[in-house]
Amino acid sequence: MGEGKRLNRKKNILLCVISVIILCVLLFPLFWIFVTSLKTEQEIFRIPPTFYPHKLNLASYAAQIETGDFNMFRAFGNSFIISIGAMLIAVVLAVPASYAIARYRFVGQKAMLLGFLVTQMLPVSVLLTPMFIMFKGMNVYNTWISAILADATLGIPFSVLILKNYFASIPKELEEAAYIDGCGRFKAFIKVLLPVAKPGIIVCAIFSFLYSWGDLAYGMTFILDQQKRPITAGIFNFMGQYGTTWSYLTAFAIVTIIPVAFIFIFMQKYIIAGMTSGAVKG
Repeated sequence: MGEGKRLNRKKNILLCVISVIILCVLLFPLFWIFVTSLKTEQEIFRIPPTFYPHKLNLASYAAQIETGDFNMFRAFGNSFIISIGAMLIAVVLAVPASYAIARYRFVGQKAMLLGFLVTQMLPVSVLLTPMFIMFKGMNVYNTWISAILADATLGIPFSVLILKNYFASIPKELEEAAYIDGCGRFKAFIKVLLPVAKPGIIVCAIFSFLYSWGDLAYGMTFILDQQKRPITAGIFNFMGQYGTTWSYLTAFAIVTIIPVAFIFIFMQKYIIAGMTSGAVKG
């Protein structure tokens, strides 16, 4: 028993060391971006490269809060509005759609699910032209509405595929018991089924928000005014015709990552629970 415990302990230590090494490798690009944002332009191109800034440069962060064509706080607000709008549309449409697919059998059901899978695999560049024509015809081009509707198309297929498994895993007897207690179909859906599927709904809301927050193509294509553009589009303000200001660009990237990092830190419990349950059930 003692020898077995020693072997298990050595194995655990080895696995921990390997895990730490893998973690360092994965986080090194983020570390390098952060260090680069604190360097001067001359030090960034120094050979051999330096692993910490010899001269601290905070001008790259200060420039983001200055007034001008681009303002970080305004861009944050634009991204937040677009992401929240796309998230709400994706969740409101995906929840009843996934319930109907899970509970009812109808002609074209498999084709519909295949359509959701296909849309997940299509590159964004394929959808830009037809969406551009649609938004021009709807007179919503160069507005937040166009970006919200476009970003919602990213979250809806994912949400439907995840939530379908949740609703399919809920016993029909639970729903029938609600009917016996006097609930109608809609009331049973709201009072009984939605609370059970809450982890999956939260996961779909989080990923729909993140899809919209990280989108660049739609924000650049469908919004022309700099004051209306999301924060991801602001990165092009630091990419000039004759060169790139790398310290400003990396500082902007760090600021853009902060909300995503906070979401994963504080919502990690829901993300893991929702993804694992949605993958196993059904």
